[in-house]
Amino acid sequence: MTPKRAIVIVLDGVGIGMLPDNNDPEDAGSNTLVNTAKAVGGLKLPNMEKMGLGNIDNIIGVKSVSSPIASFGKMYEKSPGKDTTTGHWELMGLIIDKPFATYPDGFPPAIIDPFKKEVKRGILANYQASGTEIIQRLGEEHQKTGALIIYTSADSVFQIAAHEETIPLEELYKICAVAYNIVSKYNIGRVIARPFLGTPGNYYRTPNRKDYSLPPFSDTLLDQLIKKEHKTYAIGKIEDIFAFCGISHTNHTRSNSAGIEETIKAIKYNPEFSFIFTNLVDFDTKYGHRNNPQGMADALLEFDKGLEIILKEIKDDDLLIITADHGCDPTTKSTNHSKEYVPVLVYSKNIQAKNLGIRETFADVAASVWEWLGLDKYPLNGKSVL
Repeated sequence: MTPKRAIVIVLDGVGIGMLPDNNDPEDAGSNTLVNTAKAVGGLKLPNMEKMGLGNIDNIIGVKSVSSPIASFGKMYEKSPGKDTTTGHWELMGLIIDKPFATYPDGFPPAIIDPFKKEVKRGILANYQASGTEIIQRLGEEHQKTGALIIYTSADSVFQIAAHEETIPLEELYKICAVAYNIVSKYNIGRVIARPFLGTPGNYYRTPNRKDYSLPPFSDTLLDQLIKKEHKTYAIGKIEDIFAFCGISHTNHTRSNSAGIEETIKAIKYNPEFSFIFTNLVDFDTKYGHRNNPQGMADALLEFDKGLEIILKEIKDDDLLIITADHGCDPTTKSTNHSKEYVPVLVYSKNIQAKNLGIRETFADVAASVWEWLGLDKYPLNGKSVL
């Protein structure tokens, strides 16, 4: 008998409507899926449509179907904050009660001074900015002086941008490790290396981003599965988000297309992994943050085409969950994340599809995986949807 297996795919930043208690004016009107569909004249996502995506909300081009093949609904985020780490940790059963620290006005001398002293380089910026815009603005000065471009966002991140021909990747990664040792004392969620290439006026990010994340403060589903001697497979930036905790094997894919391809391969060829956990980051980094609804729509179509293959490869004892970690609406004035409901689609050949309604927490994903794998005494947050 083939052992049971669960696959969770996170469409990073693909939210589905503001939470009712979200009073952040920056998020006003956010609904990543619905607004993207409106902006491009409708989405064509036949595979997610038949799973029931159009039954969750009125998404132009994605019909509500009378007999969806998957259970469908949306989930509320209990944790404060709207960042990637918070969303993923809650998906894996860990709810935080205090948000990570953010620095919209830049990092204070208590952080910056010891950082400059240790890396022996000057810094540029130190304020909240769009990563793609700040390298155009300061890239030339950075190359002339060797000073690091330091910036943040609405999230709890300390980001360091550097031209790969000015500061080699290995050195940039060492600098980020130094930064992590400093900022981790201030409850900052991540340090992110943001390497770029190009010439003045034509700078562009490379795929060599690297994240240095705070480890979860308590066990997640990943840790608990390891304790139960299950093997876990992380695809995309999952390893960074969980600081490698609870991960048996990892494949750090750097694009949606590569992540989709590796997920298909894992489903097809790796039955030894009880849990496959994939993050598809392009929705967020390439399109949501850059206010590009057409790019978001194209990426959703690319995923939907891959989903057709995934559904064909799903085995009788597999559970597939498709969801997100927050919103990142490409149609609003903001270029930051938005705190939204996230869609959830739950598919197996052996369970009856149903309307899941509004779930109280993202952690219901972790509880569902636990039950599907036949484990008892679930130790984390959330309730199974099965």
